[in-house]
Amino acid sequence: MTADVVPDHGVWFRVDNGATAGGVRRATERLGRQLELSADRVADLAIITAEITSNLVKHAREGTLLLRPARRNGRAGVELVAIDAGPGMADLTLSSTDGHSTVGTLGIGLGAIVRQASRFDGYSLSGRGTVLTVQVWDGPPPEPDWAAGLARPITGEQDSGDGYAVREVDGRRQVLVCDGLGHGPLAAAATGAAVAAFRSAPVGPPDVVVRHLHASISHTRGAALAVAEPDPATGLLRYAGLGNIAAMIVASGERRRGLVSLPGIAGHQRPAVRGYEYPFAPGSTLVMHSDGVVDRWDLDDYPGLAGRAPLLVAATLLRDAGVRRDDACVLVARGTA
Repeated sequence: MTADVVPDHGVWFRVDNGATAGGVRRATERLGRQLELSADRVADLAIITAEITSNLVKHAREGTLLLRPARRNGRAGVELVAIDAGPGMADLTLSSTDGHSTVGTLGIGLGAIVRQASRFDGYSLSGRGTVLTVQVWDGPPPEPDWAAGLARPITGEQDSGDGYAVREVDGRRQVLVCDGLGHGPLAAAATGAAVAAFRSAPVGPPDVVVRHLHASISHTRGAALAVAEPDPATGLLRYAGLGNIAAMIVASGERRRGLVSLPGIAGHQRPAVRGYEYPFAPGSTLVMHSDGVVDRWDLDDYPGLAGRAPLLVAATLLRDAGVRRDDACVLVARGTA
């Protein structure tokens, strides 16, 4: 597909031929201009997108690319997430700090992406596929994200009924994952209302925020949703959820721990809302996802991934555990960036 205006949640492209690749490049350039990036950075975007899509067409299986704005602290950039399901690269290296050298079979394509990007990251596992994330900004990039996610619509739909949001208010860092009932525009509207209500919600722990969201989306068809708040100062994670949102804490050397969401539909009936607290040691990772992602994943199956950037982890899990017959959303967070 093509996109004249790219929404903040982004547009997904299936990249399997040269014509599709050209459409993605043009959409990326348009987004760069809409966000008022400099002409030089828009040109860099074109190079980056051409290299990514060329590799997806030539080498990937089921290659897809997410294009979306990146907004941080009043600034705007462009973010690309490229995902393929194989064959993967056994020699992908991210150890080059100056971005000028590449190794093995990667050739000049990856080097061009690294040199032009403001921020680049990647993870590849032979036989499983590759995930690349790229940001392009005017000037230095913002600080790395402590939480990141992505949502993908069910096959055949343009808008996902699943979504997420991240906020920091009065020293509290909170995240939301939401699954609007059903699929399509009405489900997306419910999630959009929840996201907007979350961003403007009064300051309080997750259970207070969830009650606010329940009251705020009563005009929609309703949603399953959950709010989490990692607190590094106390070593705790506070959590409250309604409905079928999965949430797990993953800590090094330990089995993942599932968090409790109560039965109910936000926006309908009068569900019970309760907050819970869980140990959240330094280095722990929070993974939250909708029921469009099967929960049989295990980060131990991905050597070295657990400590990588949240977006890289989320995109890898969406690729391998997300289902195409449902909207899907994954969010990954840590106590600190």
